[in-house]
Amino acid sequence: MRVFTIDAPFGAPQHAKQKMLKEITEAIDETYHFPDTRGWLREYPAGNVSQDGRVDAEPIRPVCALETPELASLDAKRKLVQKIESAIGAAYAGIANVDEVLVLINPYPLEDVGWRASLQSDKPEIVEAVRQLNG
Repeated sequence: MRVFTIDAPFGAPQHAKQKMLKEITEAIDETYHFPDTRGWLREYPAGNVSQDGRVDAEPIRPVCALETPELASLDAKRKLVQKIESAIGAAYAGIANVDEVLVLINPYPLEDVGWRASLQSDKPEIVEAVRQLNG
């Protein structure tokens, strides 16, 4: 299972947000090669966002945080970051500072994730999928 959250300003049209969420999900699925990606979009008015201690002083710089299994390939991470930045940039162009999108990849070991009444490290199919991913 992979989870992503995007923090961005209000203002993107619904169709642009739907396209962005779909593209990010597809990029994550392509990178990790197994299903179950969950995404959340949190939008804020500029008056509720501080950047370097200043409120509403510049266009909001979006942030995308990923919670994912460990991934050894730096090239795969680079491609994923580029696709995420591109999707966010297309959705929020003219609304946010899309030249300054921050993508945080927070990897977790399988023994640190509870799922379906056990740890992911207890599920042979998950362990094998991650082994193949990093093999």
